[in-house]
Amino acid sequence: MAVLLLQTSQQSLSNYSRRLIFTGPRKRHFLSKCKQHCLKKSSQSLRVLTTEATNGSSTGVISRGHKVVGYWLLGCCGMVAGSVVIGGITRLTESGLSMTKWHIIKGMKPPSTSQEWEEEFERYKQFPEYKYVHKDITLSDFKRIFYMEYFHRMWGRAIGLTFAIPAAFFLIKKWVPQHVKPRLGIYAGIILFQGLLGWWMVKSGLEEKPQPDDVPRVSQYRLAAHLGTAVILYASMLYTTLGILAPPQPLASGPKLGRLRGLTHGTVAMTFITALSGAFVAGLDAGLIYNSFPKMAEQWIPDDIMTMSPRLKNLFENPTTVQFDHRLLGSSTLVFILGTWMLARGVGLPRRARLAANCMAGMAFVQVGLGISTLLYYVPTHLAAA
Repeated sequence: MAVLLLQTSQQSLSNYSRRLIFTGPRKRHFLSKCKQHCLKKSSQSLRVLTTEATNGSSTGVISRGHKVVGYWLLGCCGMVAGSVVIGGITRLTESGLSMTKWHIIKGMKPPSTSQEWEEEFERYKQFPEYKYVHKDITLSDFKRIFYMEYFHRMWGRAIGLTFAIPAAFFLIKKWVPQHVKPRLGIYAGIILFQGLLGWWMVKSGLEEKPQPDDVPRVSQYRLAAHLGTAVILYASMLYTTLGILAPPQPLASGPKLGRLRGLTHGTVAMTFITALSGAFVAGLDAGLIYNSFPKMAEQWIPDDIMTMSPRLKNLFENPTTVQFDHRLLGSSTLVFILGTWMLARGVGLPRRARLAANCMAGMAFVQVGLGISTLLYYVPTHLAAA
């Protein structure tokens, strides 16, 4: 390409020199200046072509490879979101403690014979959930909750394979953008960590509780860690995906844009904290009490909101306080989102950014509506999972 540019420039300069009306030193000086100018322009064009090829902005193989990587990451995002929904259904159906063993390879094969099912059922009977919650469960009922947990675990393994195998292929083919390569390593680590964290969470529900009246369930702290890690993985993957498939458009800096950026970061933080708060609500079954809105049993602040000692413990282990905090955080997050949406309308964002802001505001109202409905109807599975 460089040789072609230089040859074209030199040929044009030669043809032009034949038509000049002046001769001598003046002609040689003029031709020298023109030659320097042509060389400079050719060098600039070459740098532009090289930059486009490196960044994948040309229409060649590299840019198509980047697009494939972007759509693959988008599919991984969908699978991570699906795992959150499946995990929620597993929790709501009280299926998460039905599988009492964990093995990354052997755990992929479910019981297949009557004897294997009987052995699995007998093993389940040795743990607290059967003794205190599911004492009258039949083998048929056990199979139902077992398959729910089994599906959740297999979905997690499918995420690992869907990520690892294509990632290795794309790296070999050199389709992955340079700035994305270290992120793939981080995502791989998070996926592996999620599997280990999931089993650590399940183990907390298989242990005998210190108090005889404690309900066997997983630790709300570990549940929040499991959900929070999934949200971080999803959000970071989606951020990378959008950077590949829809590169950011430059905007003129200004005070309004700075305020919008700051408020957006605050909204993201509030949304994340509210999601973690929801994990504590699920872990403590706090959605099954005070099923009224906006008041809690005809009170704005319940009487039993600070009954535990030390008081800080109420924020994480008192179901009343946990639900109260979740209501407050949900309402505050809605205010943050609406403030971000209103500020975005006056900044002059590109069409794509305006659409994202409008969708964010709309989904905020949908989410609040789903949360209130779930509470009022005593946590039905279909509403709570949505």
